[in-house]
Amino acid sequence: MYEKEPRSLGDSEYRFACIVWEAEPVSSGRLVQLAAERLGWKKSTSYTVLKHLIEKGILCNENSTVTARIKKGEVQQQESSAVVSRTFDGSLPRFIAAFLGENALSAQDAAEIRTLLDRYEGTGGGGTC
Repeated sequence: MYEKEPRSLGDSEYRFACIVWEAEPVSSGRLVQLAAERLGWKKSTSYTVLKHLIEKGILCNENSTVTARIKKGEVQQQESSAVVSRTFDGSLPRFIAAFLGENALSAQDAAEIRTLLDRYEGTGGGGTC
């Protein structure tokens, strides 16, 4: 695993990394093609973002083959924690209340959330999803 914690990803970086997570291992040439198809990017844009993600420790490019150093779930967890910490003073209940707003949960979503709560309660987040 990468030594230091990855920095926050911008939306474009995240979308680019998602392509890698879906296609890895992927040749850098194929990655450029995929970014052009899915994001409408030019080759230079793809290589610039790839360079930034390598510098952040998210991706790796060895012998023109791009792979992830950090899994998608790890990035999602870090990004989610950062939002809760920064925007809601670390309060998960306040985040959930704001996220739900006036929207009702479906019975299926509510059941899935109850299952997650049961799994994680008292574990410190050590369960697996």
